Amino acid sequence: QNAASPIMEELIAFHDHALMIIFLISSLVLYIISLMLTTKLMHTSTMNAQEIEMIWTILPAMILIMIALPSLRILYMTDEFNKPYLTLKAIGHQWYWSYEYSDYEDLAFDSYIMPTYFLEPGEFRLLEVDNRTTLPMEADIRVLISSQDVLHSWAVPSLGVKTDAIPGRLNQAMVASMRPGLY
Repeated sequence: QNAASPIMEELIAFHDHALMIIFLISSLVLYIISLMLTTKLMHTSTMNAQEIEMIWTILPAMILIMIALPSLRILYMTDEFNKPYLTLKAIGHQWYWSYEYSDYEDLAFDSYIMPTYFLEPGEFRLLEVDNRTTLPMEADIRVLISSQDVLHSWAVPSLGVKTDAIPGRLNQAMVASMRPGLY
């Protein structure tokens, strides 16, 4: 699915940025290897040149900084918690998830995966559930994630969130959808 949150849009842009850097480095290395295999030329004055040693020390450091700074910015963006509009608690069980809207009294339900024989044409196997979680659009939503029994992973890729549900631990994530849809 396409990105539906600002965090996921930033992650996609960072992926493209890092992929372009990797492509340029790989092309340069392939070009140098092909030159070394096809030519017999050797320049003796470059064997002990300190300028070249400085270049191949400083250039990789600059490239690492070009990758690290956007990565750190996105990392801090994912951990930024504003005042949430709504709090959703997701509790993982062996074969299903329980959801509780903490801001409202007695608003909780279980969400089970739909069996294959109940699926309608166009629905996805192992992705459709009997009770979907409904969240408002363009609002900061805090999701508290935990587990009842074993390790689980609560993920919504198009919103850029993936958090582990660990028994006895309460993890927190922020979700914000910028367009309506089924995620």
